[in-house]
Amino acid sequence: MVRRFALRRKLPVTLAVAVVSLGLIVAVVVVPWLPAVGVVMAGLYGWDLRRSLVRFEQQGTQLAGLVLDSFRPGGSSTDRQRLITVLDRLAATFGVDGISAFIIDDGCYNAALVPNGSAYSFFVTSAVMSDFELIELEGMVAHCLARQRLGLLTRECVASVVSTSLENRKVLAGSGTAYRADEVAAAAIRYPLGLAGALRRCARQVTPKDSFFLTSPYAGWRWIWFNQWSDRPSSDLGDLDDVELRAMALEEW
Repeated sequence: MVRRFALRRKLPVTLAVAVVSLGLIVAVVVVPWLPAVGVVMAGLYGWDLRRSLVRFEQQGTQLAGLVLDSFRPGGSSTDRQRLITVLDRLAATFGVDGISAFIIDDGCYNAALVPNGSAYSFFVTSAVMSDFELIELEGMVAHCLARQRLGLLTRECVASVVSTSLENRKVLAGSGTAYRADEVAAAAIRYPLGLAGALRRCARQVTPKDSFFLTSPYAGWRWIWFNQWSDRPSSDLGDLDDVELRAMALEEW
């Protein structure tokens, strides 16, 4: 999906190079050496295009460090041990290795799993650790791991850092993907009401005014978070990624 998105952005240039290269190739009847120029031009552009696509896909690899730099450490040693216990157990269930856990100091309920090189960084707010029941924490963690299983993390990270419109970011991140990750998570932990409870808490919370989740960096990075719309003043039941709608769907299981 990420490479298809990048290809669409480069489509006008690609078409122009293709037309010029083809024109040079068919110009053999005029100048015998022009087809060689056309072939070389097409080859060089193809090589550069492939390199550009790889660079585009890798844009989100620095996001974990940027997120970590945006917060102070939070939580107690007990909170950390509780988180690591839940994360280790569920990571084994989902078959994900190499996850570093971070409790970040913020009064808003949220969490994210972000690629960090060949490994992953899991971020969860101190508010979650202090207020969530165990089954709610498990549901939130399972949802984030389900995004990895569905292959969503790279596209969400790139959508968070690419320079484009909100609508293009939404398309790249994938509308409704959080809803789909809820389904996968609930099936894996076999207790949808735990995840529904976590979503309900997010839906009912008024985000604190000093929270990171009301800032412009969050607005850009929203796609990686459990609640992508923490800064939304009210629920939008027409949006499959809205936390209240997601909670309602799980409660009907």
